[in-house]
Amino acid sequence: MSRVLLTDPIDASGEELLRSRGVEVVLAPEGSAPTVKRLAAEADALIIRSKLPDDILEAAPRVRAITIHGTGTDLVPLAAASARGVPVANLPGSNAQSVAEYCVMAMLMLARNIAAITGAMRTQPWDEARKLAFIAREIAGLTAGIVGVGEIGARVAKICRHGFGMRVLGHQRRLERLPPEAEAADLDALVAQSDFVVLACPLTPETHHLFGAGRFAAMKPSSWLINVGRGPVVDEKALVEALHDRRIAGAMLDVYEHYRIQEGHPLFALNNVILTPHLAGSTRESRARAAVRAADETLRMLAGEKPVNFVNPECWDACRPQDR
Repeated sequence: MSRVLLTDPIDASGEELLRSRGVEVVLAPEGSAPTVKRLAAEADALIIRSKLPDDILEAAPRVRAITIHGTGTDLVPLAAASARGVPVANLPGSNAQSVAEYCVMAMLMLARNIAAITGAMRTQPWDEARKLAFIAREIAGLTAGIVGVGEIGARVAKICRHGFGMRVLGHQRRLERLPPEAEAADLDALVAQSDFVVLACPLTPETHHLFGAGRFAAMKPSSWLINVGRGPVVDEKALVEALHDRRIAGAMLDVYEHYRIQEGHPLFALNNVILTPHLAGSTRESRARAAVRAADETLRMLAGEKPVNFVNPECWDACRPQDR
């Protein structure tokens, strides 16, 4: 019987699918590196939502498949996996609709100054809270600039363009692949013209701290930043300064430079930023979709077949013959 280790809980539908195929499912009680490595030592496959220790495969010689319960390939030591012939799969698009809806929600909340108004309702008289709505905006007709127009960005573009009549600018490496709702723009033009800058790009050496003091200075003082991509795409220190000095109007963040934002972080002291704990893609629908897809990919690899979304196809020739 094959054993699959879940580093984090997944929807019950995914666990049920695995068990129906005779697979033993083990859930790590907590995600510390020692615990994950100890349990991985007796696992044949991993389904992960959190970053794996860099030396995980040294501690887990039985592992012959890794499925990322999402898209973030930075969660896996890919070079080590490829060198050991361990195929890695991910699940692009499973939560795209959920994240896109979060982005539009963020635009509406930021434009209507909801964070400050909600805080004032708890601490100030009614009329004082109402005054904070004097700067509220409609988002219809505003410009959304999307950095990284993959499945999430394409859905954001569609909702913004067709749902609100917004102008949409898109920037990515291959501009010819932009959806019809988005106009191609270089990054400087997008930053300068957008009322909302939406970051939905992956973390790579090129995108690390892509948004720092210079980018924030180039944004409109009335514009807002939304980050649903990866935290380190933003230089957090520079963002705190830009928000504190009102160089930009505000931000809504679902990801942070360090995965778990620490108590006492300077962002908590600002009333023009809305913070959520990496949940943009977390809805009942997306969790069920992702869990079933993760189980499917894991079963496929355990059966010696290539996954549909193969992150490291270069490893295939190095896979152990008994694994395929």
